[in-house]
Amino acid sequence: MATIRTPQTLPLFPLAGLSLIVLAVIGAFYLVFTQTRTNQWAVHSIKVEVEITQVELDVRTIESAHRGFLLEGDTRYLVEMERAIDALDAKVADLRRSTVDNPLQRTNVERLAPIIARKIAFARNSTQLYQKGDKAGALAMIASGEGRSIMSAVQAEMGRMLTEEERLFEDRSAVQQRITRLLAYGFVAAILLVATVAWYTIGDARRRFDAAEEARALADATAEALRSEMSAREEAESRVRQLQKMESVGQLTGGIAHDFNNMLAIVIGSLDLARRRLAEGPERVGRLLDNAHEGAERAAALTARLLAFSRQQPLAPVPIDANRLVASMSELLQRTLGEQIVIETVLAGGLWQSYADSSQLESAIVNLAVNARDAMPEGGRLTIETQNAYLDDEYARSRAEVKPGQYVLISVTDTGTGMSAEVIERAFDPFFTTKSVGKGTGLGLSQIFGFVKQSGGHVAIYSELGHGTTVKIYMPRYTGPALQDMQPPLGAELPMGSPDEIILVVEDEQRVRHFSVDALRELGYTAISAPSPIEALRMLDTQPSIALLFTDIVMPEMDGRRLADRAREMRPNLKVLYTTGYTRNAVVHNGMLDAGVAFLPKPFTVTQLAHKVRDVLDGGGANRPA
Repeated sequence: MATIRTPQTLPLFPLAGLSLIVLAVIGAFYLVFTQTRTNQWAVHSIKVEVEITQVELDVRTIESAHRGFLLEGDTRYLVEMERAIDALDAKVADLRRSTVDNPLQRTNVERLAPIIARKIAFARNSTQLYQKGDKAGALAMIASGEGRSIMSAVQAEMGRMLTEEERLFEDRSAVQQRITRLLAYGFVAAILLVATVAWYTIGDARRRFDAAEEARALADATAEALRSEMSAREEAESRVRQLQKMESVGQLTGGIAHDFNNMLAIVIGSLDLARRRLAEGPERVGRLLDNAHEGAERAAALTARLLAFSRQQPLAPVPIDANRLVASMSELLQRTLGEQIVIETVLAGGLWQSYADSSQLESAIVNLAVNARDAMPEGGRLTIETQNAYLDDEYARSRAEVKPGQYVLISVTDTGTGMSAEVIERAFDPFFTTKSVGKGTGLGLSQIFGFVKQSGGHVAIYSELGHGTTVKIYMPRYTGPALQDMQPPLGAELPMGSPDEIILVVEDEQRVRHFSVDALRELGYTAISAPSPIEALRMLDTQPSIALLFTDIVMPEMDGRRLADRAREMRPNLKVLYTTGYTRNAVVHNGMLDAGVAFLPKPFTVTQLAHKVRDVLDGGGANRPA
């Protein structure tokens, strides 16, 4: 029987197997090394994306702080802006180092750096203008669109860089995945020879891949946060544009009110004098004078609403017990609204005192009640409720000009027709009304808005068609010492003066000056006049017996406040009474009368003039507009 011999080539199998093992090990090490390098580059791409995102967030922080400072004038925004600027230099340098291996990205960084420098220069220039008092110049820079153009350029460069890094990340991830598959195939083929090595390598590769996926998820989360931030910035920019629009309209109405009030001072004052002198005259003349007087007072009320909306009206805030105010108004509101409307008041126990102009707050409640009545033509229920309220930081962040803190809430709720979302959005716009012609000026809610904002409060509307409306007025809480919150009404009899009480009237408008002199003489005073502040100073120098300086505020050469300061240098004990139809911040700051200031707004009647002059001469009258 023949013996079957093993071929001499059989010893080559162990050698081939050993060679295969060696080659598998070498190949495995090579693939692992390549995969590690690829993974490092993928992580590098993620690192660059994060650095790009951090640079963009700092630029947006500069933009947000810059706009916040121009909106609120709060210097904390400047600190935030400069902190972001300081951080940018280091972050741009890091980005430049991270992209040194990529010529395209290196070019993008070199293009981005001067654009960021332009953005920083633009923000600093406009804030410097604002700090120097040139608010109009700062707003003009914003309105020019240069800031948005620079921001768009920054976003475009950032977008290009993020797109490039995303492409690199995807390419490197694809290479990494291919290498992972090669390792898997090779290890499966040699599973019996290098099982331990293959198992370890595959497990290590999977862990590395998971790490890359986690990094990618982190990048996605960062991108989502950036998108949310961009959305919030856009909303803030929209609020800034709305505030700029409201400020422009306010400036316009303030200018109109100045001239209009001068004319009304002549009309109302002259009609008042004529009616007094014709008290014994024909009945027809008296009725005509009464009609003219009523029309002029309506025009004056319209001017007051314009000033309230533009936040230029002088306010004399006092501590107010809102419960007592609402309770005292119940009878007035019932007479005003009629029997078809059921009025209900819900007054909170332990209510804080608020701080506001009591007459303006009462007018705001009446306006809201009248609006509610018009929304309930078939009758209904009007509920006025008071309570303590706290507006927190989260609420304030989403609403322009709202400061977190404690407020006294007065809410007026009706069961009327309600308002659509579109109407609510425009409800506070001046001259906007849904009422028919002749039934509304469109200034009621805008007047309330201006008064509440000028007082440091907040107003909000909640409504739904067919389910009624609630308007909530938040007035700042008063935390000072307890004071009297209501002023006594003017007496029925006019307080008169005497000829030895000399009053100097300073007014550049001739007809207003003549009326003021005639009215004061009618009240028994000795009245002299000057058409300009310079002439008034000469008269004060030559006539030491002048008891009161009655001066307009808005005049050429020198405003009334400067005239009063000069006059008191000459005569420290001289009493001063200011008057104007438009304050321009001469004796009013942040919407409030300066301490110790006696003020009589135009137009005024002889009755108002009599009480105010007597009050000032007797030692009172400060911080209480008639």
